[in-house]
Amino acid sequence: MSGPFDAADDAATPLTAEEMRDLIPAYIATRADLNAAEQIGIATATAWAFERRRDLLDERFMRSLHRRMLGAVWRWAGKYRLSERNIGIDHWLIPEAVRTLCDDVRTWLDQKSWPPDEIAVRLHHRLVAIHPFANGNGRHARLMADLLIVQQGGMRFSWGAASLVDLGDVRTRYVTALRAADRHRLWPILDFARS
Repeated sequence: MSGPFDAADDAATPLTAEEMRDLIPAYIATRADLNAAEQIGIATATAWAFERRRDLLDERFMRSLHRRMLGAVWRWAGKYRLSERNIGIDHWLIPEAVRTLCDDVRTWLDQKSWPPDEIAVRLHHRLVAIHPFANGNGRHARLMADLLIVQQGGMRFSWGAASLVDLGDVRTRYVTALRAADRHRLWPILDFARS
């Protein structure tokens, strides 16, 4: 669907007409309004998520985090998408894929399969590739990676040290790095996460 919030970005997830009707605040008329409203929820969810140690690798926690991030803006926040996208797996495969990802990350941590930064970035990449929600997947996956690396004793990622919501060079580098990871070249997204 084309609408006032569609970004001129082929990496952005378009919303269906039904998903657009689930916008909660009536005052939102522009992409800037939407970004500002979503950012308030993301800041609140970030504080909530970092305030105590949690079982991050739990499907319920992942949905709860997304709901806390975007629930004041979208009625579908925290619910897995029910439609197909320009990115991500078939919607009916999402619950099992998320559970498998959680199990895989637990194994990687237990086995010390890679350095902590790489495990967190692999979590991020797989979560974006699954694309479980109607929107907000990149922001959710970056926060999940931040939570995981901090829980492992590391420092939060900088993710290019700028907002990735707005179009520009930083977002272009992020999307390029994600696409490289899709081709099993992980170093660009690892470098970007710490840039």
